Amino acid sequence: MTLDGWFTLGLTLLTLAILICTQLSSHIVMMGTLTILSLLGILSATEALAGFSNSGLITVAAMFIVAAGIHASGGIELLVNKVLGTPKTERQALARIFFPVVTLSAFLNNTPVVATLIPALNVWAKKINIPTSKLMLPLSYTAILGGTITLIGTSTNLVVNGQYQMLTGGEGFGLFDITAIGLPVAIAGLLVMYWLAPKWLPHYSEQTAFANLREFTLEVMVKENGALVGQTITAAGLRNLKRIYLIEIERSGTVLSAVSPEETLQSNDRLVFAGETEAIAELLKINGLIAPLELAVDSGLKDKQGSRRLVEAVISPHCEVIGETIRDAHFRNRYGAVVLAAARNGERLTGGLGSITLQAGDTLLLEARPAFVSRQKYSKEFLLINELDHEPLNHDKAKLAWGILISAVSCVTFEWISMLNAALLAAGAMLATGCLTVKQAEHSLDLNVLITIAASFALGTALQNTGVSGFLADNLVNLSAGNALLLLILVYITLSVLTEIITNNAAALLMLPLVLDITTKAGLNPEPFVLAIMMAASASFATPLGYQTNLMVMGPGNYKFSDYLRVGLPMNIFIGAVTLLILGCFWPLYL
Repeated sequence: MTLDGWFTLGLTLLTLAILICTQLSSHIVMMGTLTILSLLGILSATEALAGFSNSGLITVAAMFIVAAGIHASGGIELLVNKVLGTPKTERQALARIFFPVVTLSAFLNNTPVVATLIPALNVWAKKINIPTSKLMLPLSYTAILGGTITLIGTSTNLVVNGQYQMLTGGEGFGLFDITAIGLPVAIAGLLVMYWLAPKWLPHYSEQTAFANLREFTLEVMVKENGALVGQTITAAGLRNLKRIYLIEIERSGTVLSAVSPEETLQSNDRLVFAGETEAIAELLKINGLIAPLELAVDSGLKDKQGSRRLVEAVISPHCEVIGETIRDAHFRNRYGAVVLAAARNGERLTGGLGSITLQAGDTLLLEARPAFVSRQKYSKEFLLINELDHEPLNHDKAKLAWGILISAVSCVTFEWISMLNAALLAAGAMLATGCLTVKQAEHSLDLNVLITIAASFALGTALQNTGVSGFLADNLVNLSAGNALLLLILVYITLSVLTEIITNNAAALLMLPLVLDITTKAGLNPEPFVLAIMMAASASFATPLGYQTNLMVMGPGNYKFSDYLRVGLPMNIFIGAVTLLILGCFWPLYL
Protein backbone atom coordinates (compact mmCIF):
# COMPACT_ATOMS: atom_id res chain seq x y z
CA MET A 1 0.00 0.00 0.00
CA THR A 2 1.28 3.49 -0.88
CA LEU A 3 1.97 6.37 1.50
CA ASP A 4 -1.32 7.94 0.39
CA GLY A 5 -3.03 4.68 1.29
CA TRP A 6 -1.62 4.59 4.81
CA PHE A 7 -2.53 8.24 5.32
CA THR A 8 -6.11 7.62 4.09
CA LEU A 9 -6.43 4.62 6.40
CA GLY A 10 -5.25 6.70 9.37
CA LEU A 11 -7.59 9.54 8.40
CA THR A 12 -10.48 7.08 8.21
CA LEU A 13 -9.74 5.73 11.70
CA LEU A 14 -9.43 9.29 13.03
CA THR A 15 -12.77 10.21 11.43
CA LEU A 16 -14.45 7.20 13.04
CA ALA A 17 -12.93 8.06 16.43
CA ILE A 18 -14.17 11.66 16.23
CA LEU A 19 -17.68 10.54 15.25
CA ILE A 20 -17.78 8.03 18.11
CA CYS A 21 -16.12 9.99 20.90
CA THR A 22 -17.14 13.61 20.34
CA GLN A 23 -20.31 15.67 19.99
CA LEU A 24 -19.22 17.14 16.65
CA SER A 25 -21.91 16.92 13.98
CA SER A 26 -21.30 14.22 11.41
CA HIS A 27 -21.58 16.61 8.45
CA ILE A 28 -18.85 18.84 9.91
CA VAL A 29 -16.54 15.87 10.47
CA MET A 30 -17.13 14.41 7.02
CA MET A 31 -16.67 17.77 5.28
CA GLY A 32 -13.41 18.23 7.19
CA THR A 33 -12.23 14.84 5.95
CA LEU A 34 -13.23 15.72 2.37
CA THR A 35 -11.29 19.00 2.61
CA ILE A 36 -8.10 17.25 3.78
CA LEU A 37 -8.31 14.67 0.99
CA SER A 38 -8.76 17.41 -1.60
CA LEU A 39 -6.03 19.72 -0.22
CA LEU A 40 -3.45 16.91 -0.22
CA GLY A 41 -4.30 15.89 -3.77
CA ILE A 42 -5.43 12.39 -2.79
CA LEU A 43 -8.69 13.20 -4.55
CA SER A 44 -9.19 15.54 -7.49
CA ALA A 45 -11.81 18.25 -7.23
CA THR A 46 -14.13 16.20 -9.41
CA GLU A 47 -13.72 13.11 -7.23
CA ALA A 48 -14.10 15.05 -3.99
CA LEU A 49 -17.36 16.68 -5.07
CA ALA A 50 -18.82 13.77 -7.05
CA GLY A 51 -21.10 12.83 -4.13
CA PHE A 52 -22.99 16.14 -4.39
CA SER A 53 -24.16 15.24 -7.90
CA ASN A 54 -24.82 11.58 -7.21
CA SER A 55 -28.25 10.42 -8.33
CA GLY A 56 -28.84 8.64 -5.02
CA LEU A 57 -28.32 11.86 -3.07
CA ILE A 58 -30.66 13.85 -5.31
CA THR A 59 -33.28 11.11 -5.03
CA VAL A 60 -33.04 11.29 -1.22
CA ALA A 61 -33.56 15.07 -1.33
CA ALA A 62 -36.61 14.72 -3.59
CA MET A 63 -38.10 12.04 -1.34
CA PHE A 64 -37.76 14.37 1.66
CA ILE A 65 -40.09 16.76 -0.19
CA VAL A 66 -42.51 13.98 -1.14
CA ALA A 67 -42.67 12.83 2.51
CA ALA A 68 -43.28 16.43 3.60
CA GLY A 69 -46.15 16.65 1.11
CA ILE A 70 -47.79 13.55 2.58
CA HIS A 71 -47.38 14.99 6.06
CA ALA A 72 -48.53 18.55 5.30
CA SER A 73 -51.64 17.32 3.51
CA GLY A 74 -52.72 15.13 6.42
CA GLY A 75 -52.11 11.98 4.39
CA ILE A 76 -50.65 10.09 7.34
CA GLU A 77 -53.58 10.98 9.59
CA LEU A 78 -55.98 9.87 6.84
CA LEU A 79 -54.47 6.40 6.87
CA VAL A 80 -54.06 6.17 10.64
CA ASN A 81 -57.59 7.25 11.48
CA LYS A 82 -59.08 4.58 9.23
CA VAL A 83 -56.86 1.76 10.50
CA LEU A 84 -56.12 2.09 14.23
CA GLY A 85 -59.64 1.75 15.64
CA THR A 86 -60.20 0.56 19.22
CA PRO A 87 -58.28 -2.66 19.97
CA LYS A 88 -58.82 -4.36 23.33
CA THR A 89 -55.37 -5.87 23.96
CA GLU A 90 -51.75 -4.83 23.54
CA ARG A 91 -51.19 -7.36 20.77
CA GLN A 92 -54.22 -6.14 18.89
CA ALA A 93 -52.90 -2.59 19.25
CA LEU A 94 -49.52 -3.64 17.85
CA ALA A 95 -51.20 -5.38 14.92
CA ARG A 96 -53.09 -2.16 14.13
CA ILE A 97 -49.81 -0.17 14.18
CA PHE A 98 -47.83 -2.56 11.99
CA PHE A 99 -49.70 -2.15 8.70
CA PRO A 100 -49.83 1.66 8.36
CA VAL A 101 -46.31 2.19 9.68
CA VAL A 102 -44.73 -0.49 7.48
CA THR A 103 -46.62 0.79 4.46
CA LEU A 104 -45.61 4.39 5.05
CA SER A 105 -41.98 3.59 5.87
CA ALA A 106 -41.58 1.44 2.76
CA PHE A 107 -42.10 4.48 0.54
CA LEU A 108 -41.33 7.48 2.77
CA ASN A 109 -38.40 8.43 4.95
CA ASN A 110 -39.22 6.91 8.33
CA THR A 111 -38.15 9.94 10.42
CA PRO A 112 -41.12 12.17 9.47
CA VAL A 113 -43.39 9.12 9.69
CA VAL A 114 -42.40 8.50 13.32
CA ALA A 115 -42.43 12.23 14.17
CA THR A 116 -46.00 12.48 12.91
CA LEU A 117 -47.26 9.34 14.61
CA ILE A 118 -45.79 9.98 18.09
CA PRO A 119 -48.49 12.49 19.14
CA ALA A 120 -51.17 10.44 17.34
CA LEU A 121 -50.22 7.25 19.22
CA ASN A 122 -50.02 9.15 22.50
CA VAL A 123 -53.65 10.26 22.19
CA TRP A 124 -54.66 6.81 20.96
CA ALA A 125 -52.89 5.08 23.90
CA LYS A 126 -54.91 7.16 26.37
CA LYS A 127 -58.11 6.31 24.53
CA ILE A 128 -57.52 2.54 24.60
CA ASN A 129 -55.90 2.58 28.09
CA ILE A 130 -52.55 1.07 27.07
CA PRO A 131 -49.26 2.54 28.38
CA THR A 132 -47.28 4.42 25.75
CA SER A 133 -44.22 2.39 26.80
CA LYS A 134 -45.86 -0.58 25.09
CA LEU A 135 -46.27 1.25 21.78
CA MET A 136 -43.45 3.73 21.15
CA LEU A 137 -40.52 1.34 20.64
CA PRO A 138 -42.62 -0.90 18.36
CA LEU A 139 -43.41 2.26 16.38
CA SER A 140 -39.70 2.95 15.86
CA TYR A 141 -38.80 -0.68 15.16
CA THR A 142 -41.68 -1.10 12.72
CA ALA A 143 -40.60 2.02 10.84
CA ILE A 144 -37.04 0.66 10.63
CA LEU A 145 -38.25 -2.71 9.31
CA GLY A 146 -40.60 -1.04 6.84
CA GLY A 147 -37.73 1.00 5.45
CA THR A 148 -35.91 -2.17 4.37
CA ILE A 149 -38.72 -3.32 2.06
CA THR A 150 -37.96 -1.03 -0.90
CA LEU A 151 -35.00 0.87 -2.24
CA ILE A 152 -36.61 4.20 -1.34
CA GLY A 153 -37.61 3.11 2.17
CA THR A 154 -34.50 4.61 3.74
CA SER A 155 -31.92 7.10 2.60
CA THR A 156 -29.25 4.45 3.27
CA ASN A 157 -30.58 2.17 0.54
CA LEU A 158 -30.58 5.00 -1.97
CA VAL A 159 -27.08 6.27 -1.24
CA VAL A 160 -25.58 2.75 -1.18
CA ASN A 161 -27.19 2.09 -4.55
CA GLY A 162 -25.87 5.42 -5.85
CA GLN A 163 -22.32 4.68 -4.73
CA TYR A 164 -22.59 1.12 -6.08
CA GLN A 165 -23.49 2.54 -9.50
CA MET A 166 -20.65 5.04 -9.33
CA LEU A 167 -18.00 2.49 -8.30
CA THR A 168 -19.05 -0.32 -10.63
CA GLY A 169 -20.55 1.55 -13.57
CA GLY A 170 -23.51 -0.84 -13.45
CA GLU A 171 -27.24 -0.17 -13.39
CA GLY A 172 -27.59 -0.76 -9.66
CA PHE A 173 -30.67 -2.12 -7.95
CA GLY A 174 -34.32 -1.65 -8.87
CA LEU A 175 -37.05 -0.35 -6.58
CA PHE A 176 -38.12 -3.80 -5.42
CA ASP A 177 -34.84 -5.76 -5.73
CA ILE A 178 -34.36 -5.56 -1.97
CA THR A 179 -37.98 -6.58 -1.31
CA ALA A 180 -37.18 -10.27 -1.65
CA ILE A 181 -35.10 -10.05 1.50
CA GLY A 182 -36.57 -6.97 3.20
CA LEU A 183 -40.17 -8.22 3.19
CA PRO A 184 -39.55 -11.62 4.84
CA VAL A 185 -37.19 -9.99 7.33
CA ALA A 186 -39.83 -7.37 8.16
CA ILE A 187 -42.53 -10.03 8.55
CA ALA A 188 -40.28 -12.09 10.83
CA GLY A 189 -39.44 -9.04 12.91
CA LEU A 190 -43.08 -8.02 13.24
CA LEU A 191 -44.07 -11.54 14.32
CA VAL A 192 -41.41 -11.47 17.03
CA MET A 193 -42.64 -8.09 18.25
CA TYR A 194 -46.26 -9.23 18.16
CA TRP A 195 -45.63 -12.21 20.44
CA LEU A 196 -42.78 -11.00 22.63
CA ALA A 197 -42.93 -7.18 22.78
CA PRO A 198 -45.77 -7.17 25.37
CA LYS A 199 -43.48 -9.26 27.60
CA TRP A 200 -40.21 -7.54 26.76
CA LEU A 201 -41.34 -3.93 26.91
CA PRO A 202 -41.55 -2.17 30.29
CA HIS A 203 -44.98 -1.41 31.73
CA TYR A 204 -44.68 2.08 33.11
CA SER A 205 -48.15 2.23 34.58
CA GLU A 206 -50.05 5.45 35.09
CA GLN A 207 -50.53 5.48 38.82
CA THR A 208 -51.13 9.22 39.01
CA ALA A 209 -52.87 11.82 36.93
CA PHE A 210 -49.51 13.01 35.65
CA ALA A 211 -47.91 9.79 34.37
CA ASN A 212 -49.72 9.30 31.09
CA LEU A 213 -47.03 10.72 28.81
CA ARG A 214 -44.29 12.47 30.75
CA GLU A 215 -44.12 14.75 33.71
CA PHE A 216 -42.48 18.11 33.17
CA THR A 217 -40.87 20.39 35.70
CA LEU A 218 -42.20 23.87 34.95
CA GLU A 219 -41.26 27.27 36.29
CA VAL A 220 -43.39 30.39 35.85
CA MET A 221 -43.18 33.79 37.47
CA VAL A 222 -45.84 35.96 39.06
CA LYS A 223 -45.82 39.14 37.02
CA GLU A 224 -44.76 42.22 38.96
CA ASN A 225 -47.88 44.18 39.96
CA GLY A 226 -49.88 41.69 37.91
CA ALA A 227 -53.38 40.36 38.42
CA LEU A 228 -52.29 37.59 40.82
CA VAL A 229 -50.28 39.70 43.27
CA GLY A 230 -51.95 39.64 46.69
CA GLN A 231 -54.18 36.68 45.90
CA THR A 232 -54.02 33.34 47.69
CA ILE A 233 -53.15 30.13 45.85
CA THR A 234 -56.80 29.08 45.97
CA ALA A 235 -58.16 32.47 44.84
CA ALA A 236 -55.70 32.54 41.93
CA GLY A 237 -57.08 29.19 40.72
CA LEU A 238 -53.77 27.37 41.19
CA ARG A 239 -54.81 24.83 43.80
CA ASN A 240 -57.02 22.18 42.20
CA LEU A 241 -55.67 22.14 38.67
CA LYS A 242 -56.14 18.96 36.65
CA ARG A 243 -53.03 17.00 35.57
CA ILE A 244 -50.70 19.58 37.09
CA TYR A 245 -49.82 20.57 40.64
CA LEU A 246 -47.85 23.23 42.48
CA ILE A 247 -44.69 21.83 44.07
CA GLU A 248 -43.02 24.85 45.61
CA ILE A 249 -42.58 28.61 45.54
CA GLU A 250 -39.19 30.31 45.34
CA ARG A 251 -39.31 33.77 46.89
CA SER A 252 -36.25 36.02 47.41
CA GLY A 253 -33.91 33.02 47.56
CA THR A 254 -36.16 31.06 49.95
CA VAL A 255 -38.01 27.93 48.91
CA LEU A 256 -41.53 27.37 50.26
CA SER A 257 -42.43 23.69 49.95
CA ALA A 258 -45.75 22.03 50.82
CA VAL A 259 -47.41 25.29 49.86
CA SER A 260 -50.52 26.17 51.84
CA PRO A 261 -53.72 26.92 49.86
CA GLU A 262 -53.88 30.23 51.76
CA GLU A 263 -50.36 31.33 50.81
CA THR A 264 -50.45 34.85 49.32
CA LEU A 265 -48.65 35.41 46.02
CA GLN A 266 -46.13 38.21 45.69
CA SER A 267 -44.49 39.94 42.74
CA ASN A 268 -41.71 37.92 41.05
CA ASP A 269 -42.56 34.72 42.94
CA ARG A 270 -41.26 31.70 41.04
CA LEU A 271 -43.86 28.94 40.99
CA VAL A 272 -42.62 25.41 40.31
CA PHE A 273 -45.22 23.03 38.86
CA ALA A 274 -45.17 19.43 37.64
CA GLY A 275 -47.55 18.01 35.08
CA GLU A 276 -48.37 17.34 31.45
CA THR A 277 -47.76 19.39 28.34
CA GLU A 278 -51.43 20.10 27.67
CA ALA A 279 -52.03 21.16 31.27
CA ILE A 280 -49.00 23.45 31.16
CA ALA A 281 -50.35 25.08 28.01
CA GLU A 282 -53.56 25.87 29.87
CA LEU A 283 -51.66 27.17 32.92
CA LEU A 284 -49.80 29.72 30.83
CA LYS A 285 -53.09 31.26 29.75
CA ILE A 286 -53.75 32.47 33.30
CA ASN A 287 -53.47 36.24 33.49
CA GLY A 288 -50.58 37.28 35.72
CA LEU A 289 -48.24 34.33 35.04
CA ILE A 290 -45.26 34.83 32.74
CA ALA A 291 -42.27 32.83 31.56
CA PRO A 292 -39.22 33.02 33.87
CA LEU A 293 -36.69 35.74 33.01
CA GLU A 294 -39.07 36.80 30.25
CA LEU A 295 -38.64 40.47 31.01
CA ALA A 296 -34.85 40.41 30.74
CA VAL A 297 -33.47 42.85 28.20
CA ASP A 298 -31.73 40.14 26.18
CA SER A 299 -34.59 37.67 26.09
CA GLY A 300 -35.57 38.50 22.54
CA LEU A 301 -39.16 37.57 23.42
CA LYS A 302 -40.71 40.85 24.55
CA ASP A 303 -43.14 40.98 21.66
CA LYS A 304 -46.83 40.32 21.96
CA GLN A 305 -47.99 37.00 23.35
CA GLY A 306 -49.97 36.25 20.20
CA SER A 307 -46.79 35.98 18.13
CA ARG A 308 -45.27 33.34 20.42
CA ARG A 309 -45.73 29.59 20.29
CA LEU A 310 -45.43 26.71 22.71
CA VAL A 311 -43.00 24.18 21.28
CA GLU A 312 -41.83 20.77 22.47
CA ALA A 313 -38.25 19.95 21.52
CA VAL A 314 -36.19 16.79 22.07
CA ILE A 315 -32.46 17.46 22.41
CA SER A 316 -30.35 15.52 19.91
CA PRO A 317 -26.93 13.99 20.73
CA HIS A 318 -25.36 16.66 18.50
CA CYS A 319 -26.83 19.64 20.35
CA GLU A 320 -24.24 22.21 21.44
CA VAL A 321 -25.70 22.68 24.93
CA ILE A 322 -25.36 19.07 26.13
CA GLY A 323 -23.52 18.97 29.44
CA GLU A 324 -24.36 22.59 30.29
CA THR A 325 -27.05 23.93 32.57
CA ILE A 326 -29.91 25.87 31.01
CA ARG A 327 -28.61 29.03 32.64
CA ASP A 328 -24.96 28.59 31.63
CA ALA A 329 -25.92 27.61 28.08
CA HIS A 330 -27.62 31.02 27.63
CA PHE A 331 -30.43 29.12 25.98
CA ARG A 332 -32.56 32.20 25.33
CA ASN A 333 -29.78 34.11 23.61
CA ARG A 334 -28.59 31.09 21.65
CA TYR A 335 -31.92 29.87 20.32
CA GLY A 336 -34.36 32.74 20.87
CA ALA A 337 -36.59 30.58 23.07
CA VAL A 338 -37.42 30.45 26.78
CA VAL A 339 -37.31 27.06 28.51
CA LEU A 340 -40.56 26.69 30.43
CA ALA A 341 -40.30 23.03 31.42
CA ALA A 342 -38.09 19.96 31.18
CA ALA A 343 -38.56 16.20 31.40
CA ARG A 344 -36.14 13.28 31.23
CA ASN A 345 -37.16 9.68 30.60
CA GLY A 346 -40.75 10.64 31.34
CA GLU A 347 -39.99 12.04 34.80
CA ARG A 348 -39.82 15.58 36.08
CA LEU A 349 -36.40 16.91 37.03
CA THR A 350 -35.84 18.15 40.56
CA GLY A 351 -34.13 21.39 41.44
CA GLY A 352 -34.34 24.80 39.85
CA LEU A 353 -35.01 24.82 36.14
CA GLY A 354 -31.99 26.98 35.37
CA SER A 355 -29.63 24.54 37.15
CA ILE A 356 -30.71 21.45 35.15
CA THR A 357 -27.81 19.96 33.16
CA LEU A 358 -29.07 19.11 29.69
CA GLN A 359 -28.66 15.62 28.20
CA ALA A 360 -29.47 14.00 24.85
CA GLY A 361 -33.09 12.87 24.80
CA ASP A 362 -34.32 15.52 27.25
CA THR A 363 -37.71 16.94 26.32
CA LEU A 364 -38.06 20.70 26.70
CA LEU A 365 -41.19 22.81 26.58
CA LEU A 366 -40.27 26.15 25.05
CA GLU A 367 -41.96 29.48 24.45
CA ALA A 368 -40.64 30.85 21.17
CA ARG A 369 -41.53 32.90 18.18
CA PRO A 370 -42.55 31.13 14.94
CA ALA A 371 -39.07 31.74 13.51
CA PHE A 372 -37.65 29.27 16.05
CA VAL A 373 -39.71 26.43 14.58
CA SER A 374 -38.65 27.24 11.02
CA ARG A 375 -34.99 27.49 12.02
CA GLN A 376 -34.74 24.42 14.22
CA LYS A 377 -37.33 21.92 12.98
CA TYR A 378 -34.94 20.24 10.57
CA SER A 379 -31.64 21.00 12.29
CA LYS A 380 -29.39 18.54 14.10
CA GLU A 381 -29.75 20.46 17.38
CA PHE A 382 -33.18 18.96 18.11
CA LEU A 383 -34.54 15.57 17.09
CA LEU A 384 -38.20 16.41 17.33
CA ILE A 385 -39.89 19.79 17.16
CA ASN A 386 -43.59 19.70 17.98
CA GLU A 387 -45.44 23.00 17.85
CA LEU A 388 -48.38 22.62 20.21
CA ASP A 389 -50.51 25.25 18.48
CA HIS A 390 -49.50 24.29 14.95
CA GLU A 391 -51.35 25.38 11.85
CA PRO A 392 -54.01 22.91 10.65
CA LEU A 393 -53.16 20.36 8.00
CA ASN A 394 -54.57 20.77 4.52
CA HIS A 395 -56.73 17.64 4.66
CA ASP A 396 -58.37 18.39 1.31
CA LYS A 397 -55.10 17.46 -0.40
CA ALA A 398 -54.52 14.16 1.46
CA LYS A 399 -55.90 11.84 -1.23
CA LEU A 400 -54.15 13.81 -3.95
CA ALA A 401 -50.81 13.50 -2.14
CA TRP A 402 -51.23 9.75 -1.86
CA GLY A 403 -52.14 9.61 -5.54
CA ILE A 404 -48.92 11.41 -6.46
CA LEU A 405 -46.82 8.99 -4.40
CA ILE A 406 -48.58 5.90 -5.77
CA SER A 407 -48.20 7.19 -9.33
CA ALA A 408 -44.46 7.73 -8.84
CA VAL A 409 -43.99 4.24 -7.36
CA SER A 410 -46.00 2.70 -10.22
CA CYS A 411 -43.88 4.45 -12.85
CA VAL A 412 -40.70 3.07 -11.30
CA THR A 413 -42.20 -0.40 -10.85
CA PHE A 414 -43.10 -0.69 -14.52
CA GLU A 415 -39.76 0.91 -15.49
CA TRP A 416 -41.41 3.76 -17.38
CA ILE A 417 -38.99 6.27 -15.87
CA SER A 418 -35.96 6.14 -13.59
CA MET A 419 -36.20 6.37 -9.82
CA LEU A 420 -34.48 9.77 -9.88
CA ASN A 421 -36.92 11.24 -12.39
CA ALA A 422 -39.92 9.74 -10.60
CA ALA A 423 -38.82 11.30 -7.30
CA LEU A 424 -38.20 14.70 -8.91
CA LEU A 425 -41.57 14.65 -10.71
CA ALA A 426 -43.37 13.61 -7.51
CA ALA A 427 -41.71 16.42 -5.55
CA GLY A 428 -42.67 18.92 -8.25
CA ALA A 429 -46.25 17.64 -8.33
CA MET A 430 -46.54 18.04 -4.55
CA LEU A 431 -45.58 21.70 -4.92
CA ALA A 432 -47.62 22.38 -8.07
CA THR A 433 -50.83 20.97 -6.58
CA GLY A 434 -50.48 22.77 -3.24
CA CYS A 435 -49.96 19.65 -1.11
CA LEU A 436 -47.22 21.67 0.56
CA THR A 437 -45.76 25.14 0.25
CA VAL A 438 -42.33 26.08 -1.06
CA LYS A 439 -41.29 27.02 2.48
CA GLN A 440 -42.39 23.61 3.80
CA ALA A 441 -40.44 21.93 1.00
CA GLU A 442 -37.33 23.93 1.86
CA HIS A 443 -37.62 23.04 5.53
CA SER A 444 -38.06 19.36 4.71
CA LEU A 445 -34.56 19.16 3.22
CA ASP A 446 -32.31 17.94 6.02
CA LEU A 447 -29.11 19.58 4.84
CA ASN A 448 -26.99 18.00 7.58
CA VAL A 449 -27.98 14.52 6.40
CA LEU A 450 -27.49 15.41 2.74
CA ILE A 451 -24.04 16.93 3.35
CA THR A 452 -22.97 13.92 5.42
CA ILE A 453 -24.01 11.56 2.64
CA ALA A 454 -22.30 13.57 -0.11
CA ALA A 455 -19.05 13.93 1.84
CA SER A 456 -19.03 10.21 2.72
CA PHE A 457 -18.81 9.38 -0.97
CA ALA A 458 -15.44 11.15 -1.10
CA LEU A 459 -13.93 9.06 1.71
CA GLY A 460 -15.22 5.87 0.10
CA THR A 461 -13.63 6.86 -3.21
CA ALA A 462 -10.31 7.65 -1.49
CA LEU A 463 -10.28 4.25 0.22
CA GLN A 464 -10.69 2.56 -3.12
CA ASN A 465 -8.32 4.76 -5.17
CA THR A 466 -5.44 4.51 -2.68
CA GLY A 467 -5.68 0.74 -2.34
CA VAL A 468 -6.86 0.72 1.28
CA SER A 469 -10.02 -1.21 0.55
CA GLY A 470 -8.00 -3.75 -1.43
CA PHE A 471 -5.54 -4.15 1.44
CA LEU A 472 -8.32 -4.67 3.99
CA ALA A 473 -10.12 -6.98 1.61
CA ASP A 474 -7.09 -9.24 1.32
CA ASN A 475 -6.81 -9.52 5.09
CA LEU A 476 -10.53 -10.14 5.56
CA VAL A 477 -10.46 -12.84 2.88
CA ASN A 478 -7.51 -14.46 4.64
CA LEU A 479 -9.33 -14.26 7.97
CA SER A 480 -12.31 -16.09 6.53
CA ALA A 481 -10.09 -18.65 4.80
CA GLY A 482 -11.99 -17.91 1.59
CA ASN A 483 -15.32 -19.10 3.01
CA ALA A 484 -18.00 -16.98 1.31
CA LEU A 485 -20.63 -17.48 4.02
CA LEU A 486 -18.17 -16.55 6.77
CA LEU A 487 -17.22 -13.44 4.79
CA LEU A 488 -20.89 -12.48 4.55
CA ILE A 489 -21.32 -12.92 8.30
CA LEU A 490 -18.21 -10.84 9.07
CA VAL A 491 -19.38 -8.03 6.77
CA TYR A 492 -22.82 -7.94 8.39
CA ILE A 493 -21.51 -7.99 11.97
CA THR A 494 -18.89 -5.31 11.28
CA LEU A 495 -21.41 -2.96 9.75
CA SER A 496 -24.03 -3.69 12.42
CA VAL A 497 -21.58 -2.66 15.15
CA LEU A 498 -20.50 0.46 13.25
CA THR A 499 -24.12 1.49 12.73
CA GLU A 500 -24.77 1.47 16.49
CA ILE A 501 -21.99 3.98 17.12
CA ILE A 502 -21.83 6.24 14.02
CA THR A 503 -24.39 7.34 11.43
CA ASN A 504 -25.75 4.48 9.36
CA ASN A 505 -25.21 6.29 6.04
CA ALA A 506 -21.55 6.97 6.81
CA ALA A 507 -20.97 3.40 8.00
CA ALA A 508 -22.54 1.93 4.86
CA LEU A 509 -20.62 4.18 2.49
CA LEU A 510 -17.33 3.36 4.22
CA MET A 511 -17.96 -0.38 3.97
CA LEU A 512 -19.12 -0.57 0.36
CA PRO A 513 -15.71 -0.03 -1.35
CA LEU A 514 -14.21 -2.63 0.98
CA VAL A 515 -16.95 -5.15 0.19
CA LEU A 516 -16.60 -4.62 -3.56
CA ASP A 517 -12.87 -5.27 -3.32
CA ILE A 518 -13.51 -8.39 -1.22
CA THR A 519 -15.96 -9.86 -3.70
CA THR A 520 -13.68 -9.04 -6.65
CA LYS A 521 -10.61 -10.66 -5.12
CA ALA A 522 -12.50 -13.72 -3.91
CA GLY A 523 -14.53 -14.16 -7.11
CA LEU A 524 -17.83 -13.70 -5.28
CA ASN A 525 -21.20 -12.34 -6.33
CA PRO A 526 -21.34 -8.76 -4.95
CA GLU A 527 -25.17 -8.54 -4.86
CA PRO A 528 -25.83 -10.43 -1.58
CA PHE A 529 -22.98 -8.54 0.10
CA VAL A 530 -24.37 -5.15 -0.97
CA LEU A 531 -27.84 -6.21 0.23
CA ALA A 532 -26.27 -7.22 3.55
CA ILE A 533 -24.83 -3.69 3.84
CA MET A 534 -28.26 -2.15 3.24
CA MET A 535 -29.92 -4.40 5.80
CA ALA A 536 -27.23 -4.12 8.49
CA ALA A 537 -27.10 -0.33 8.22
CA SER A 538 -30.86 -0.09 8.76
CA ALA A 539 -31.47 -2.84 11.33
CA SER A 540 -30.31 -0.90 14.39
CA PHE A 541 -32.36 -1.60 17.51
CA ALA A 542 -30.01 -1.99 20.48
CA THR A 543 -29.37 1.64 21.51
CA PRO A 544 -31.32 4.90 21.35
CA LEU A 545 -28.38 6.43 19.44
CA GLY A 546 -28.20 3.69 16.80
CA TYR A 547 -31.09 5.03 14.75
CA GLN A 548 -32.70 8.46 14.89
CA THR A 549 -36.25 7.18 15.38
CA ASN A 550 -35.12 5.20 18.46
CA LEU A 551 -34.06 8.39 20.23
CA MET A 552 -37.21 10.20 19.12
CA VAL A 553 -39.45 7.78 21.05
CA MET A 554 -37.29 7.70 24.20
CA GLY A 555 -39.06 10.58 25.97
CA PRO A 556 -42.64 9.83 24.85
CA GLY A 557 -42.21 6.16 25.80
CA ASN A 558 -40.54 6.94 29.16
CA TYR A 559 -37.73 4.54 28.24
CA LYS A 560 -34.39 4.00 29.92
CA PHE A 561 -31.20 3.01 28.09
CA SER A 562 -31.49 -0.49 29.55
CA ASP A 563 -34.91 -0.92 27.91
CA TYR A 564 -33.28 -0.63 24.50
CA LEU A 565 -30.63 -3.20 25.33
CA ARG A 566 -33.16 -5.65 26.75
CA VAL A 567 -35.48 -5.39 23.76
CA GLY A 568 -33.22 -4.22 20.95
CA LEU A 569 -30.22 -6.50 21.34
CA PRO A 570 -32.27 -9.69 20.79
CA MET A 571 -33.91 -7.93 17.82
CA ASN A 572 -30.48 -7.12 16.36
CA ILE A 573 -29.36 -10.73 16.69
CA PHE A 574 -32.64 -12.16 15.38
CA ILE A 575 -32.91 -9.85 12.36
CA GLY A 576 -29.24 -10.42 11.55
CA ALA A 577 -29.69 -14.19 11.69
CA VAL A 578 -32.79 -14.09 9.46
CA THR A 579 -31.08 -11.78 6.97
CA LEU A 580 -27.97 -13.95 6.71
CA LEU A 581 -30.06 -17.13 6.47
CA ILE A 582 -32.08 -15.76 3.55
CA LEU A 583 -29.03 -14.40 1.75
CA GLY A 584 -27.08 -17.61 2.28
CA CYS A 585 -29.91 -19.86 1.10
CA PHE A 586 -31.43 -17.93 -1.79
CA TRP A 587 -28.62 -15.81 -3.26
CA PRO A 588 -25.65 -17.37 -5.06
CA LEU A 589 -22.52 -16.26 -3.22
CA TYR A 590 -20.18 -17.24 -6.05
CA LEU A 591 -20.21 -15.91 -9.60
